[in-house]
Amino acid sequence: MENGRRAHAAIAGWACTTLCLVSYTAAFSHGASLSACSDMMPRHLRVQLHSSNNNYVTVHTNVSFYLPGDKVPVTVRSTRDYMGFMLQARRVSNNEIAGTFIFLPPGSKLLTCFEDGDTVTHSDKSLKRNLSFVWKAPDQPIGDIRFFISIVQSYFVYWAKIESAVVAQGGQN
Repeated sequence: MENGRRAHAAIAGWACTTLCLVSYTAAFSHGASLSACSDMMPRHLRVQLHSSNNNYVTVHTNVSFYLPGDKVPVTVRSTRDYMGFMLQARRVSNNEIAGTFIFLPPGSKLLTCFEDGDTVTHSDKSLKRNLSFVWKAPDQPIGDIRFFISIVQSYFVYWAKIESAVVAQGGQN
């Protein structure tokens, strides 16, 4: 009888551990965690960071400057498929997240890091390649901005904070 209880406890412990790990990994299949807001680093187990200089992803805008309140198209282009991402606009002056995203492609969703809709992340594990977004600048001046994206190719491989060219705030004195 004692062996039966021990075996049952061992199976229950294994099942709990397995379910906990499965729920932990499944959580990231529906988007980045809020814990990634500040440094844009995935919180997966045993991930391998690759240099952001040797990546296959680029972030483009079709404008070199914007005015407060403007809507700025942002395109993420990739030569390879990836599963997850996190996209933000940040002020050049102090690296603070700025503005909100108002248009998202399928397979993505808004995330609130500091203000509603200031970050976009994936909403599923579907393979992604080229994505288009629209970012809305705050109504008050915030200075020059840059877009940053972190890409998760697989559970173990990612690139963090790939950056766009600077988009200058126009109309400054």
